[in-house]
Amino acid sequence: MLESIIIFGTISGLIYALIALGFTLVYGVSGMVNLTHGAFFVVGAYIYGVLLGFLSNYISPDFLYLTPVLALILSCVLTGIIGSVFYRLTLHQILGDEVGILIASICGCLVFQQLVYITMGNAPALGFNIPPLMPGITIIWQTRVLTGQILAAVISFLTFAILSLFIFKTKNGRAMKALSQDLEAAMLMGISVEKLYILTTAVSAGLACLSGVLYTSTVTGSVSTYMWLTSLAISFTVVLLGGLGSIKGTILGGLIFGYAESAVIATIPHAGVILQSFPFIVIILVLIIRPKGLFGKRVEME
Repeated sequence: MLESIIIFGTISGLIYALIALGFTLVYGVSGMVNLTHGAFFVVGAYIYGVLLGFLSNYISPDFLYLTPVLALILSCVLTGIIGSVFYRLTLHQILGDEVGILIASICGCLVFQQLVYITMGNAPALGFNIPPLMPGITIIWQTRVLTGQILAAVISFLTFAILSLFIFKTKNGRAMKALSQDLEAAMLMGISVEKLYILTTAVSAGLACLSGVLYTSTVTGSVSTYMWLTSLAISFTVVLLGGLGSIKGTILGGLIFGYAESAVIATIPHAGVILQSFPFIVIILVLIIRPKGLFGKRVEME
């Protein structure tokens, strides 16, 4: 039992942390609570599924693994573009108005939800199949684990490593870090806030797409328009556990949540009936016990 909790908790925790990564990145840089993160989670998964079917008609079966790779890259890029355009046309106009951003971003989620219905149709909108990234089963500690789940966990970990290198080793990354620490000082140093906010939103939307593909392909097997609520619930849970705005805290919060969920599944009979409400239960408990989160004040862009 302990082995399965560790294995599945680690896999789930890394995927959950990735779901929250784009959300905490935007907040860490701009202080903006962008709830359209949930919409890009869903839209990205749909784009991936459509591209997967489209590219399979043109790529030879001899290059079977090339199709999902190309579909994943293209879907992340397209979702990033959509996210940056949506931000520039809407949220950028009301920066500083926290209530206005919350309302506009929620409205954006509902608009994207209806756009999926219009473009995909009712049946696919309620359940569009997303196949596993890789078929097969791997044995770890005498526990059967889907190979696609292991691959998803590895991709999640590598994404965190790449983003950390981007923030600490590149000019734009260091500019993001500077903005998260002192906006006025960063502006005096000649940093273009508008361009950097657009870049941050694009990266965040791309990360939401990546997490949407990994989550739907390994956990649910399909995507529906209402899953933007699920992604937001997971994101809020992880950032409350790990600290809003902290990348390191996001990883830790995701792992804590993943281990807790795996322990519930392994120890409580018929635990599946409470899994959908589990993120909200964790949020309530954390807010009651530690209103500022388990790790206290926010640490910007760690």
